[in-house]
Amino acid sequence: MRFFLTIIYTLFALTSGATNLALEEKISAVEYIEKWREEAIRQMALHKIPASITIAQGLLESGNGNSRLAIQGNNHFGIKCHSDWKGATIHEDDETSNECFRKYKNASESFEDHSLFLQKKRYESLFTLDITDYKGWAHGLKKCGYATNPKYPQLLINLIEQYNLADLDKEGLKLIKNGGTASRSKRNSNPKKERNTSPQKDESRREIVISNNREIGVSENRIKFITAKDGDSIEAIANDLDMAPWQIKKYNDLQNNQQIQAGQVIYLQPKRNTSKISEYEVKSGDTMWSISQSTGIKLRKLYKKAVLEPGQEPKPGTIIKLK
Repeated sequence: MRFFLTIIYTLFALTSGATNLALEEKISAVEYIEKWREEAIRQMALHKIPASITIAQGLLESGNGNSRLAIQGNNHFGIKCHSDWKGATIHEDDETSNECFRKYKNASESFEDHSLFLQKKRYESLFTLDITDYKGWAHGLKKCGYATNPKYPQLLINLIEQYNLADLDKEGLKLIKNGGTASRSKRNSNPKKERNTSPQKDESRREIVISNNREIGVSENRIKFITAKDGDSIEAIANDLDMAPWQIKKYNDLQNNQQIQAGQVIYLQPKRNTSKISEYEVKSGDTMWSISQSTGIKLRKLYKKAVLEPGQEPKPGTIIKLK
């Protein structure tokens, strides 16, 4: 009987090129790890997310990169559209039918968006954990609501231990210590009294040299940014960093025709709702927009903190409570 079924299956496969191709394209967990390990380590250096966690989530969420979302949408982490997503989409049945998922130009973009997704406030507690504490991260992801499956943490841990993914974290740490990112400067001994009065200078920012002669920094508020060069434009920055112009505009509260000035801070991911700086003293020449760029707080949130209507500007000497 088994021999008979084997003959039928072989004949069916020979008459179905699509089926044969699909079988050939499937990759194993080991192949997936080998293909994306360097990207996960790079993300660890940039965003302080354990490479072991990134790879384990990719393996689990994408079925070793063989899922329809991964193949057709380059979505390796099952990230859904949500209200703030303005990019391409792909639909797939999940908790309900025909749900909207993010679609990327390439898989590397998916890895980057996964890192940025975990920068949201709901996942803030994860970054208080040791960067090599993959068990803590696995349980933390479930606690923060990343997945509904009660077995999610153990599934990640099993993958990490089965494939020795903790070794990737060691490589990531080595990269960080060897200059992949610079260490943070010492904070004020009393952070609650710390006050920012300089929109353009923040010595706590760290520089990371990347391709296209762009240097990416990460602020104390954990937001990636670059410093604009002479002659820069929204389109030029987006093109260099493989981003969409709308992302640069949205993340920096820029108007369509707003000019980019040399030395200007340009964020590469969404600003936050709050700041690690407790308060800001407005000085002459400040605008709500420049303060928003300096503190890394979304402009609309800053207006609420300053008790101002959109379009109003604060008076010099005003203290804006940021926490």
